[in-house]
Amino acid sequence: MPNGNILVAEDDSVLREIYRKKFSISGYTIRTAANGEEAIAAIEEQAPDLLLLDINMPIIDGFGVLEKYPKDQRSFPVIMLTNFADERNKARGEELGANDYFIKSDMTMRKLLEMVENLMQAKKYWAKG
Repeated sequence: MPNGNILVAEDDSVLREIYRKKFSISGYTIRTAANGEEAIAAIEEQAPDLLLLDINMPIIDGFGVLEKYPKDQRSFPVIMLTNFADERNKARGEELGANDYFIKSDMTMRKLLEMVENLMQAKKYWAKG
């Protein structure tokens, strides 16, 4: 049985494939989107259990996606993905309801997998209550 359904919204095709492979190997069902517009369409088709959301994407950026799905109106946690350790971006993501923030250049896939597993466990716990 899969560990959950993750939507990866990332415009970098190499990173998108790395995330897809790593999380598939770890037992997750993975869907991908190359921009914010595709991410919104994928969410409308089927809400994910967790969204990995790049900030800097074409058409609609990650913040635009978060604005469409406020934290109190969505059923899934969000980890923002970025190349920059910019406090303004982090603060904006938090304001829009991101659950965590992953700086691609500073962290490992192991750390990202840990973040995902922690949020998935928390989601299961709160769903029971």
